[in-house]
Amino acid sequence: MRFLWMVRIGGGVYPVIKEPDYLVNGEFLVDKGVSPKMLNCLMYKLCYYRFGELVTEYGKPKGYDRARGVEIGNKDIKLEHLEEDYTTSNWIARIYRVKPPTNRL
Repeated sequence: MRFLWMVRIGGGVYPVIKEPDYLVNGEFLVDKGVSPKMLNCLMYKLCYYRFGELVTEYGKPKGYDRARGVEIGNKDIKLEHLEEDYTTSNWIARIYRVKPPTNRL
């Protein structure tokens, strides 16, 4: 799972990133039992941004992750500093851009 590797790589570079903070009972979850740290993780937000609007399988709720067999935990992700620029039709590749800064007068 991409989250697992990103957390492990990040923890190897930045010791403040602790893998157990992203686990629930020793597992990486993306459903309603997802850890608060994972919900706030940029990787989770970018992967699942607008995913809660999709019907991926007949008879399943919107936001159903077929690869993991669960409905995602947060279907209403808001991005503050990034915006979606491009997503392939099958959602394999996604590109985001940084929003221009707001006027700070």
